[in-house]
Amino acid sequence: MRAWIWAVALALVCAGGAAHAQGYPARAIRLIVPFPPGGPNDVLGRVVAQKLTEQMGQQVVVDNRGGAGGIIGAELAARANPDGYTLLFGGTASMSINPILHKKLGYDPVADFAAVSLVGTAPSLLSLHPSLPVKNVKELIDAAKAKPGQLTFASSGVGTAPHLAGELFNTMAGVTLVHVPYRGGGPAFVDLLAGQVAMYFAGISAALPFVKEGKLRGIAITGAQRSAVMPEMPTIAESGLPGYEVSNWYAIVTAVATPKPIIARLHGELVKALAADDVKKRFLDLGTDPIGSDPAQLAAYIRSEIPKWTKVIRAAGMKTD
Repeated sequence: MRAWIWAVALALVCAGGAAHAQGYPARAIRLIVPFPPGGPNDVLGRVVAQKLTEQMGQQVVVDNRGGAGGIIGAELAARANPDGYTLLFGGTASMSINPILHKKLGYDPVADFAAVSLVGTAPSLLSLHPSLPVKNVKELIDAAKAKPGQLTFASSGVGTAPHLAGELFNTMAGVTLVHVPYRGGGPAFVDLLAGQVAMYFAGISAALPFVKEGKLRGIAITGAQRSAVMPEMPTIAESGLPGYEVSNWYAIVTAVATPKPIIARLHGELVKALAADDVKKRFLDLGTDPIGSDPAQLAAYIRSEIPKWTKVIRAAGMKTD
């Protein structure tokens, strides 16, 4: 008897979720970008929001909630009603790094969110000052082993993607590249171009003009596959360090109890948006490969990122609160 009651209750819940999805969206959708306006998260989020607005017939409004490295916006999204009307433009910092660096975080990237779709990945370009006589990854590893603790790499700050890319390189290659943190990518580029630091795991779109002018030498891409932005450039993994992979990634997630039919609708719309020529062009112009995924794939990816970076952060001796 009890089993019968539970079966009926489950059927009613599923029917209610399906009925809810049929009329979705009936009003504007909020897309929380947990960073200030102007950065890559904001720009890419607005590209996605505009295309979803065109497709779904309801306004998708970007809500910038910057602060604390993405924590404020992510916490707000985690506490939102699970009705599909509040989405989070999540990514590397908010979903992978913050849970490791901040033990008292107000959200759990796995337990508090329902994955919708990966949106894109932005690998970096390992960029060297021309004075460093290195042409590929194998030569860089050999040089670093010959001069332990003498080669430096810049970053835009402790715990940022360029910093973690360098620390992962150290861990996997068994070398000691010395980290030199800056307050942002601009100052890091200034010192790299001046030869004050030897290398920088830089965003492709930012580094490419300097590489074309001969002011920097790009030797490899940090992603798992070659980037559509620079298809001729090999990856670090294929150039001497198998298994290496670092990319800034972007994804859409929402509150964990959101009905599955709504998740399915959002996923379908995102896949359609990412296939649009104008969206693909805009992403590639920003050094980002437009890549979708199904919800299960995204959820598995988020789960895999946390232990990977936990190991790197501990090996680097980075402080956590």
